[in-house]
Amino acid sequence: MLTSGDSFSDESIRPTRVEVDLGQLRRNLQAIQQHVGPARVMAVVKANGYGHGLIPVAHEMVQAGAHSLGVALLEEALLLREAGITTPILVFGGIAETQIPLFLRHQLTLTAPSVEKLHLIDAAAAAMGITARVHLKIDTGMERLGIHYYSAERLLEASLQARHVCVEGIYSHFANADAADLAHARLQLARFHEVLSFYEKRSLPTPLRHIANSGAILQLPESHLDLVRPGILLYGVSPSRECPLTLPVRPALTWKSHVAYFKVVQPGHPVSYGSTWISDHPVRMVTVPVGYGDGYFRALSNKAQVLIRGQRHPIAGRVCMDQVMVNLEWGTAYYRDEVVLLGHQDEETILAEDLADWAGTIAYEVLTNINTRVPRIYTRTEPKPPALS
Repeated sequence: MLTSGDSFSDESIRPTRVEVDLGQLRRNLQAIQQHVGPARVMAVVKANGYGHGLIPVAHEMVQAGAHSLGVALLEEALLLREAGITTPILVFGGIAETQIPLFLRHQLTLTAPSVEKLHLIDAAAAAMGITARVHLKIDTGMERLGIHYYSAERLLEASLQARHVCVEGIYSHFANADAADLAHARLQLARFHEVLSFYEKRSLPTPLRHIANSGAILQLPESHLDLVRPGILLYGVSPSRECPLTLPVRPALTWKSHVAYFKVVQPGHPVSYGSTWISDHPVRMVTVPVGYGDGYFRALSNKAQVLIRGQRHPIAGRVCMDQVMVNLEWGTAYYRDEVVLLGHQDEETILAEDLADWAGTIAYEVLTNINTRVPRIYTRTEPKPPALS
């Protein structure tokens, strides 16, 4: 891991890099905690911490007071345990029977999406002489993972009979909580409450209830329940264009490179593969060492913009695997000038949502597709004091 103490001018550090502000991540978590209290926060750090770096982000979230961590895969959870993180970790994804002993050995929390999987977990825990920690997964309208809400009573009944399982939580997942129309999200929430009534009817303690993702944190306060699971919101990005950011969170990631080469391209001389870009007049062109091999999508060809010297300049021609060309027209740039692909420079900003719009995708994909060959550098800023009136 690189820190702000490492020199950016060191030739051993690739000029194309991601800078992650851990201080901003902490402030984002605190803003969410204040908004959802008394509900607790499970920080979702799957997919390499949404491109920000799994282990550094997880350490920061734990130190900042996150109740627990959420990941998609057993492998992600094992990396966190190897990094010394002892906080509860829930693995959302489906599990194979052969993986269950690893979960138990490393004190990881399993998702039980069916009666069959619950029985397998119970049997494995019995064989090891321990108690498994489990969250029951209810499908209220996503049709992905979990027992259907209308069949859920079978799973809940089975959980009462499991002798080597502790049901710590019960959860579901919204399909449309980031939409302008929240009718389906409210239907899912009603279905979830219908399932939860099982415990009240039997005068049983209710496990930890959670359903709220980033969109629901912003738009459905009645869904916060006992625990919320912020993903992209934790990183300062809105879950969709239809879901405005109403919390004081800010992006924590900046993706940068620098000018590696300068030339003047003559009229009639096409640029890059396929010759998809051509000018009818001389233009100044710079080459930047970033490409789709780094996660800078080929779909950004002839569409995206970058920031150089505080000015927006367009990508010219197709994005290559390792390089892009940028049209300056008659603007100015010099070798090693900073190029911002995502983030702020002077008064200009390129958001993850902007890259997503240009590429025809979503901000989630923009962040999680930044390749691990791009070095992550970690900084820690303090909040700016309010301006004097």
